Amino acid sequence: MKYISTRGGIAPISFKQAVMMGLATDGGLLLPKSIPEMSAEAVAQWRQLSYPELASAVLSLFIDDIPADDLRALIVKSYQSFNHPEITPLVKQGDCYIMELFHGPTLAFKDVALQFLGNVFEYLLKESGGKMNILGATSGDTGSAAIYGVRGKERINIFILHPHKRVSPIQELQMTTVTDANVFNLAVRGTFDDGQAIVKTIFNDLSFKEKHQLGAINSINWARIVAQVVYYVYAALKLTASENVPQVDFAVPTGNFGDIFAGYVARRLLPGQIRRLILATNANNLLTRFVLNGDYSLGAVAQTSSPSMDIQVASNFERYLYYLNGEDAERTRQDMDRFAASGSLQFDELAQERVRADFASRSVNEEETNATIRDFYKLHGYVLDPHTAVGVKAGLAGREAGVPMICLATAHPAKFGEAVGRAIGHEPELPESLAHLAEKETSCEVIAAEVGAVKAFVEQHAL
Repeated sequence: MKYISTRGGIAPISFKQAVMMGLATDGGLLLPKSIPEMSAEAVAQWRQLSYPELASAVLSLFIDDIPADDLRALIVKSYQSFNHPEITPLVKQGDCYIMELFHGPTLAFKDVALQFLGNVFEYLLKESGGKMNILGATSGDTGSAAIYGVRGKERINIFILHPHKRVSPIQELQMTTVTDANVFNLAVRGTFDDGQAIVKTIFNDLSFKEKHQLGAINSINWARIVAQVVYYVYAALKLTASENVPQVDFAVPTGNFGDIFAGYVARRLLPGQIRRLILATNANNLLTRFVLNGDYSLGAVAQTSSPSMDIQVASNFERYLYYLNGEDAERTRQDMDRFAASGSLQFDELAQERVRADFASRSVNEEETNATIRDFYKLHGYVLDPHTAVGVKAGLAGREAGVPMICLATAHPAKFGEAVGRAIGHEPELPESLAHLAEKETSCEVIAAEVGAVKAFVEQHAL
């Protein structure tokens, strides 16, 4: 499998090259040259597999330059740190199924991909004798998951930018209490979008990127997306079999478009198995406006109880735009240049019809989020985190009889104890891994939201 850029400015490259490149050198995002469609016979075989076995089968479609035995070993190693045998279990709650994606070491869905990516980086650097300085921005969960994926690993330093005092206290502590020598936490005086823009600008400085061997862990890295495709496939095949139905729907809380883009890939991989992808946003409804009205335009970032979705520039949107544009890389480049200049893209009715064939969408406000957490707990005794509540509200609102609704639970509720406590009257019990974080030593540098400041820090501390 070869990989190309959404902007068409690079020759096709291998998976190994794609992982190490992160952001394409022409400023675009990397995608496989084609997305395979599985036959009914292959799907039937996949239904019998455990999660790690299915991950090997799915990932091998997109990774053909790592020997099969080595790939299987990397996958097994990646999921050893999860505390549930099914890795991403489905739990029936009322009129929906909750897919729990928070059983990894940092209790967030990002662990599913970042445990794998960290091990792939280590494998490739050992093979080449090289080194890497990882640079990424987080709206909350990516940072800690990335840090836990590479902490203590040789040949890797990691620099994570998070918006100062705009992540939950638990999220901040999960990052800043990791004091391994190869981990650097930077609290940027600004929003997540400021941090993400800084990272993209630095990656587009090719001489700086090459000098410091920069690597990407944000969902701009294709390995993140492809690892997340697996849990959509796993849930769809498991539920269509157990419920004896032909199709399922998914409700996905998203801000960066990465998680739901993995669902889009899974939908193409499994023709006919996934009916609808419901894109759920909070008050930062850039993506809902795009789906419903063809309006992809910047707005001010609103602070909400679901901070990982407090985003107005969706990093993975360009990947979907490439397919929306009929895989026309030049048109995609022009669109992204226009968006960079004006902060807005408008889509005609024909494009909107194509979008609505792929996605439904709903924006969920703070009052609805709080009520969903409260009511779901009263009805089922099950505690949702605010992000998951956004997805559940949108999913139940769009549910149709006879089609199972799978809502992605993206984080453990204890990571957002204050918001959950306001809804149900008490904060959820802290899991053992979070119980003593506040007592630990922390390490963090508060820094200006400026490219120059971040570059200077990386320059000083890079391998």
